[in-house]
Amino acid sequence: MAIAPLKGDNAAPTGDQANTTLGAQLGRNLVFVITIGLGFASLAAYLTNGFGLLESPKASAPEQPWLVHSGDKIIVPENSPLRDRLTVAPAQSELLNTKLVLPGVVEADPARTASVLTPLSGRLVELKVSLGDRVAKDQIVAVIDSPDLAQAFDDDEKAKAVLEMTEKNLKRQQGLSKTRAASEHDLEIATSDHAQADAEHRRTQARLKIIGVTSEVQRGNRLLAVKAPIAGSVTMLAVAPNNMINDPTQPLMTIADLSTVWVTALVPEKDVAAVAKDQDVEVKLAAYPQNPRQGKVLFISDVIEADSRRDKIRIAFANLDYALKPNMFATVTVRGAAQSHVMVPTSALLINNDRTNVFVETVSWTFERRTVIPQLEEGASVAISSGLAAGERVVVKGGILLND
Repeated sequence: MAIAPLKGDNAAPTGDQANTTLGAQLGRNLVFVITIGLGFASLAAYLTNGFGLLESPKASAPEQPWLVHSGDKIIVPENSPLRDRLTVAPAQSELLNTKLVLPGVVEADPARTASVLTPLSGRLVELKVSLGDRVAKDQIVAVIDSPDLAQAFDDDEKAKAVLEMTEKNLKRQQGLSKTRAASEHDLEIATSDHAQADAEHRRTQARLKIIGVTSEVQRGNRLLAVKAPIAGSVTMLAVAPNNMINDPTQPLMTIADLSTVWVTALVPEKDVAAVAKDQDVEVKLAAYPQNPRQGKVLFISDVIEADSRRDKIRIAFANLDYALKPNMFATVTVRGAAQSHVMVPTSALLINNDRTNVFVETVSWTFERRTVIPQLEEGASVAISSGLAAGERVVVKGGILLND
């Protein structure tokens, strides 16, 4: 059954009308979607160009190196920031006095030191000095009760008696020989006996003289006075009162004349060639640091000490005030003739393990590492003994930046 279409606004559309209406609706929706998409695209472009929040990735330029290694060379490129941090200056040549600073010690002069010995054994009954005392020559320093002294007196008395007897017999035989009452043989025997007795008496007298007995000493006295052989200070004492002296070869004490002393310095083997006799030296004592003394090298030993590999040099000083005391420590500065040295600031030196290096500019802003041997330090500069020539350009500041 056919249904007639409704008339008016509320009437349902026909088939062609429906298709037309649906197409228009779809067109309107498509336009809406496109419009929305364009809006988002515009917003994105606005955010990108207006605020700069989003950026498209760009290729970054390669970073410029600070330095370039080429074999043993170190090159600082033109635009490297290191060029503003490095200071290069030429090494200078300066005249400097050769100077060696050596350890030293004050010693007594061996030629002015004497050991006090007793010629005879016995018991020490009196010790007249103490350690550190100053004594005069021939001053009595000890008294010994010695039986050997009594024996020496007895021997001398016997020799004297025999000499007197043989002398009388010789005179008698000479008188008889003149009257031919005695034979020549008896005269010869008397002459020989007298000569032997005279020799024995001279021997006993010489022994008493060596012992130190003088004519003032009473015969039969067993007390032996021991005298100081030189004037000086008692620097060693090896006995005490009532000790028995059984070995006359052992010293009772040591006396040193300290009016002149030595300062002995030890020179390393490598520096022996830098010292010579009569060379000027300066000596500073730890006890008197503000009072340096000037002197000259008096003696250089011909033998290197095997244990320390050092040579000894000695400087003599007058010591009338006894201010210099044996075993004092000293610092000895030996000065030589002026010599030309290559000098660089101490800031140029770089220590690598056991070596000292500097950086030398071979061409503009091209450097090489150089091993040097520093010798003398003068304030903020140091003398180089080898490895660097005067005029060569050296990195004096900032070298640590190249020391990689």
